[in-house]
Amino acid sequence: MKTELSRTLGIEHAIFGFTPFPAVAAAITRAGGFGVLGAVRYTAPDELARDLDWMQEHTDGLPYGLDVVMPAKKVEGVTEADVEAMIPEGHRAFVRETLAKHGVPELAEGEASGWRITGWMEQVARSQLDVAFDYPIKLLANALGSPPPDVVTRAHEHGVLVAALAGSARHARRHAEAGIDVVVAQGYEAGGHTGEIASMVLTPEVVDAVSPLPVLAAGGIGSGEQIAAGLALGAQGVWLGSLWLTTTEAELHSRALTEKLLAAGSGDTVRSRALTGKPARQLRTEWTDAWDDPAGPGPLPMPLQGLLVAEAVSRIQKYEVAPLLGTPVGQIVGRMNSERSVRQVFDELTRGFERAVDRIDRIAGRSTP
Repeated sequence: MKTELSRTLGIEHAIFGFTPFPAVAAAITRAGGFGVLGAVRYTAPDELARDLDWMQEHTDGLPYGLDVVMPAKKVEGVTEADVEAMIPEGHRAFVRETLAKHGVPELAEGEASGWRITGWMEQVARSQLDVAFDYPIKLLANALGSPPPDVVTRAHEHGVLVAALAGSARHARRHAEAGIDVVVAQGYEAGGHTGEIASMVLTPEVVDAVSPLPVLAAGGIGSGEQIAAGLALGAQGVWLGSLWLTTTEAELHSRALTEKLLAAGSGDTVRSRALTGKPARQLRTEWTDAWDDPAGPGPLPMPLQGLLVAEAVSRIQKYEVAPLLGTPVGQIVGRMNSERSVRQVFDELTRGFERAVDRIDRIAGRSTP
């Protein structure tokens, strides 16, 4: 699975694995892929530095990257407290009522929420970059499109490639104009924030729109055969996220959530604004149903929704309240029906890729059955 981009980065397989868990990211890199650590959950620079130190010790000198969340346009002088003050009381009451309906206990006195989307705030993401550029990261990805121009310039000065996710050819062209090095064409099937175009349609559209920039196919990919399809559509690699959630290295801290993922089918996800305020594919739960119910107040825009539900999500996760318990995940969840190590996943991906290539060779008359 070598492409021009994989050779540029010095990796064996053109498989880019996004994950919030350092152990998973490091294992992806050691397996011959390219691990990308998600930074959004880090609320303090020293926390990110600690985990990047760990990555350095467990990647055998092989390359890895970082994913941040930054808006392209900078907003001056806005603090988290300012944003918190914008949340209507009616929405806070709705959260309290929904949690009470399901008997979700309060956090212990003095216990802080363990889940905060402060990473959506630009100043937090910039503090993460101040840390990250002290490490030999090879790729900086931004989940909200092109990062601000000064960030692109700074990354290039450090010899770091910049990637940005796109849900349409129009978005991809904007990335190319902004000096982005790699475009991730993320289809409708993907977990987390997605657009409305399916991967089979989106990938070749983006490839044509930004050629000769390299494109990674993302969304609904969880087998070697699907990787082969992405490369056949012109991508120079694949970007996988959901697939790693049920690996043995993942740190979900909830057996109940792991069991829900293993039991879920491809139809058990929904694009909902319940978590962050932007449409994000996630497990469908009574929590997403409550926010999507027309009788409710409806989600707030980003970043208000993320701040509003932060403590609630922490409580749901801590006490493993099954009807409300969910996570961002793509439609590929229907294939995630067993727990495997990252290495085992890679072995299955490479075998599936070989089967697909052999099948096409036979169809094309290039090999003997």
